Amino acid sequence: MKSSSPTWDIIISGAGIIGVSLALELHEQGQRVLVLDSGDPGREASSAAAGMLAAADPETPSALRPLATASAQMFPGYVQKLEAAAHIHVDFRRLGAIALLQEPSAPHEYKSLSPNDLQRLEPSLHQQGLSAFFIEEDSVDPQLLMQAALSAAQNLGIEVRGHSAVKDIRARDGKVKVSTDAGQFITRSVVNCQGAWAGAPVRPRKGQMLYVQPQANVLQHVLRTPEIYIVPRSTGKILVGATVEDVGFDKSVQASTIHNLLGAAVKYVPELAAAPITQSWAGLRPGTPDDLPILGPIDIPGAFVASGHFRNGILLAPVTARIMADLIEGHASPFDISSFSPARFSLKPL
Repeated sequence: MKSSSPTWDIIISGAGIIGVSLALELHEQGQRVLVLDSGDPGREASSAAAGMLAAADPETPSALRPLATASAQMFPGYVQKLEAAAHIHVDFRRLGAIALLQEPSAPHEYKSLSPNDLQRLEPSLHQQGLSAFFIEEDSVDPQLLMQAALSAAQNLGIEVRGHSAVKDIRARDGKVKVSTDAGQFITRSVVNCQGAWAGAPVRPRKGQMLYVQPQANVLQHVLRTPEIYIVPRSTGKILVGATVEDVGFDKSVQASTIHNLLGAAVKYVPELAAAPITQSWAGLRPGTPDDLPILGPIDIPGAFVASGHFRNGILLAPVTARIMADLIEGHASPFDISSFSPARFSLKPL
C-alpha cells in the first residue's frame, strides 16, 4: 500500500453518532478530520437506538450521572447546530417522560403523579398498580439524528468514508500511522469510536425492539416500566423496546421476542393491541464490564478511544465530543473523567 500525504490532523475510526459528533466538534475547532467506517456510516447501534435522553434513569451508574446530566443540558444546542447544518428535522421532543416503578420512592428528579395526574397526562395509560412519576427529559429519533449528523459533516466538508476499516495503528516519528482497507495514512491523532467493535473489553449487548403505527394518537410521553419502554414519535409511530442480550454479534430478530415486547406494551397501553408492527430490528450496544464508557488516551502516543457507552450513546454524544476534543488538543477536561480512563482495562490497539 502507498502512504498518503499527511492531509488529516485527526482520523476517527467509526462513523456512529459518537465518531461523527466528535468530527463535527474538531472541525469547529479548525481541525482537518477524516472519519472511516468499516461498513455503512451510521448504520449500527446509533440508528438502532430508542432515543430516550434519560439522564436521571436510576439504572445509570452513579459515576456516569454528572456526564449524563451535562450532556442532556447540551442537547438542545447540539440539535440546533445539527439541524441548521443538515437541514434535517430530528424529532427532538421535550414533552417529558412517565416512569412506572414498583417502589413508591424515586430519584429527586422524579415528580410523583396521582392517578388523576396520570389520567390527565395520558388517558390511555393503565398504571397496573405501579407508582407513577413524571420526569423532565427529552427524546430524539436516533435514525434522523444520525442522518443529520452525517449530512452536517458532508455539508461542512468533513470526509466520511464507508467500507474503510482501520486494521492497525502504530507510532511513527512523532505521528501515528493508520493502516486501513483504503490505504495508509499518517496523522497526528487517531480515535477509536468503533462502538461494539472497539475491541476488548468492549462487547456487544444486543437489543431487540419494534415500531407499531396506531391509527389514533394514543401516547404523548415516553413511558418507562419495569419490563419495557415505549417511545412515541411525532409521526404517530411508537417504539417498543428492548431486550439486553449477551449473544455476541448476532443481530437476528426473534418473532417470539417481538411478540413478548408488544404484549408487555399492550398491558400498559391496550390500544396498541390493534396497531400493526411496521418494523422490528436489533442493535448491538457497546457494553463494558462496569457499564461505564471508555474515554481517553491509550498507550500508543496520539491514539485515543471513545467507546463503551452501552445504553447512553445518543445521550452522551455531545459531552463525549467535547471531552475527547479537549483531550486530543491537550486541554484538561472540565469534567471528572477518571472513572472512564482506558487505564482501568488492558486495552489492545485497533
